[in-house]
Amino acid sequence: MTRQLAARIGLAYLALSSAYVALWILLAPRGFYDTFPTGPAEWVSPIPPFNEHLLRDFGAAGLGLAVLALLAAVWLERRLVQATAIVFIVSALPHFAYHLTTTDRLSTADNLQSLSGLFLPVLVAGGVLWVSRGGLRAGGPSAPPAPSSGAPR
Repeated sequence: MTRQLAARIGLAYLALSSAYVALWILLAPRGFYDTFPTGPAEWVSPIPPFNEHLLRDFGAAGLGLAVLALLAAVWLERRLVQATAIVFIVSALPHFAYHLTTTDRLSTADNLQSLSGLFLPVLVAGGVLWVSRGGLRAGGPSAPPAPSSGAPR
C-alpha cells in the first residue's frame, strides 16, 4: 500500500466517523444522548445531565474536524495532513482520558467497546502522521509553490 493511499484511508476514516457522530448530534441531540451508540447499549445518558447546547457545540466542532480531514484526504498536502492528524490526536486524547474516569457507569463490555472506539482515532491519526513523515507525493515532500515574478512567460 502506498503512503498516499494509507493517508487517504486514515483521513477518510477520521472524516466519516467524525461526520457520523457530528451530524447525529446536530440533527437529533436528544436522540443521540438517549441512544448512542444504538442498540441495547447507551453510553452517553449514563453520564448526566443532558445539555443540548454543549452537545450541539461538540457536534459542530466534530463536523469541523470532519471537513478538515476530508480536505486533507483530497488535497493530500503533507503539512495539512500532518496538522490534521495532530489536531485529531489533541482532540481525541482528552476525550478518551475523561472517559477513563467514568468507567463505573458502564458495564465492562460497554467500557471496552467505548474506550476502544475513543482511542481508535488516536491510533489512526498517529498512523496518518507516521505515513506522512517522508512526504506524500511521488516526488517526495511537498514543496512550497515557486514564487511568481509577475512577468509573462
